[in-house]
Amino acid sequence: MEVEASFRVVSRIHCQVAPYCNPICNYRTLNLHFPYHHRLPHLSNASFYTLKNCCCKAAAKESSTKAVEKGRKMSADDSHDLKLSSLTALCPLDGRYWAKVKELAFFMSEYGLIRFRVLVEVKWLLKLSQVPEIPEVPSFSKDAETYLQGLIDGFSLDDAMEVKKIEKVTNHDVKAVEYFLKQRCQSHPEIGKVLEFFHFACTSEDINNLSHALMLKEALSMVMLPAMDEVISAISDMAMENAHIPMLSRTHGQPASPTTLGKEMAIFAFRLSWEKQDISKVKILGKFAGAVGNYNAHLAAYPDINWPQVAEEFVTSLGIDFNPYVPQIEPHDYMGKLFHSIIQFNNILVDFDRDIWGYISLGYFKQITKAGEIGSSTMPHKVNPIDFENSEGNLGVANAGLSHLSMKLPISRWQRDLTDSTVLRNMGVGLGHSLLAYRSTLMGIGKLQVNEASLSEELDHTWEVLAEPIQTVMRRYGVPEPYEKLKEVTRGRAVTQESMREFIKNLDIPGDAKMMLLNLTPQTYVGAAAELAKNIKTAINLVNGARFS
Repeated sequence: MEVEASFRVVSRIHCQVAPYCNPICNYRTLNLHFPYHHRLPHLSNASFYTLKNCCCKAAAKESSTKAVEKGRKMSADDSHDLKLSSLTALCPLDGRYWAKVKELAFFMSEYGLIRFRVLVEVKWLLKLSQVPEIPEVPSFSKDAETYLQGLIDGFSLDDAMEVKKIEKVTNHDVKAVEYFLKQRCQSHPEIGKVLEFFHFACTSEDINNLSHALMLKEALSMVMLPAMDEVISAISDMAMENAHIPMLSRTHGQPASPTTLGKEMAIFAFRLSWEKQDISKVKILGKFAGAVGNYNAHLAAYPDINWPQVAEEFVTSLGIDFNPYVPQIEPHDYMGKLFHSIIQFNNILVDFDRDIWGYISLGYFKQITKAGEIGSSTMPHKVNPIDFENSEGNLGVANAGLSHLSMKLPISRWQRDLTDSTVLRNMGVGLGHSLLAYRSTLMGIGKLQVNEASLSEELDHTWEVLAEPIQTVMRRYGVPEPYEKLKEVTRGRAVTQESMREFIKNLDIPGDAKMMLLNLTPQTYVGAAAELAKNIKTAINLVNGARFS
């Protein structure tokens, strides 16, 4: 009671004297820190120490709260000084995983977008100089053409930064490119006379849609498709190297007719090859028809020119297929098809990753360990299939982004709205996570080592899988109810080599058929699996339309 009453007094005083609570360490200093009329002369020594602990805990709590608040304030202040690095990047592609995906940056980054905008603007000016009906832009000399091409070929990060500085004033990214080019060309004796024909009759989307098309075209041909080919090739090699290694199949998770490890790998190689071929066949489209797709401004300035023909010639000269019927934007239908095809390729690879993960779990594969590498922070023995897990996770992230792109981009209000603009800036995210996944799968494949002993041992314990060939041969030779007879002796029962051979010996079938069945084992009952696996590269070449040599 004494402590409780005294604590109530101290609690009331604490609000006024909290800064003094930390140094309180004995009865004497406790009293000294309080005003005279609040001193506690009648408090016993034992009660004092209880009171002291209560007071100090309150002080510690307040001190801790202040430290947290101070830390939060410091964190908020420090965040304004953070510079972009691998540690501060919001997207892991630009941080932790940068080294594995950086090839895409040349095409899919803000720098890549600006670089392609410069290319389109310069190429359009060059195209105008080749149209005889536009005397205001005469044919350029070799020197002028070389100068303009140099703006494209020599476009640097510093140049891109200059464009961004201009954009801070214009608040318009495409107009900033136009102004940048005018600044660079104003001193040239020929080009300086036709500066206003940069961006002539163009809407920003004329420049942007071709830039995005070129970004995708180059990223696919230079990075993504070669990476897909690497994955297909690695899995094809697995198929051929393990064509002859028998393996128990599983349907519904239960033992089924044997196959070979190589043939199961060949399935994935073929599926991926088929989908990759679909991706490569998607036509990249572009438009160049002005503000609403009707060449309004073009015809107002030069009514006698066949502008649709000029536009088609220009677009196809960039290696892009021409779309003649458009609103302000290129409708992005080809992008929807392209991204859906990449999603399907990724889905097949998820299937592969999960199957390999399962085979590792079953002991079909061992994983080659790396010196110094740790599998678990607490279980020293662990060698985890992290590469296939990383691949699967990144494929999920990639497909989520690509799915949104493919579903959203073909939809635009009336002649256009701006929702596609911000979405298109995320094309590199979906492609980047896909590329990261492909690299992870390849890394995982490189660590695999087939455990033939485990595969063979499992087959030795599943003689029931021979029920299928036995009942099929029985059907051929007219044995009544073959399926039912095998079901009776195998379903839900322990089946051994001896029991199966005893059953075969009692069959009323020709001697050579009986001998064939007696010689059959789970390891040899693999049908044409080995041949299918060995021929996978021939099959893939046929898919790709190439002649196998």
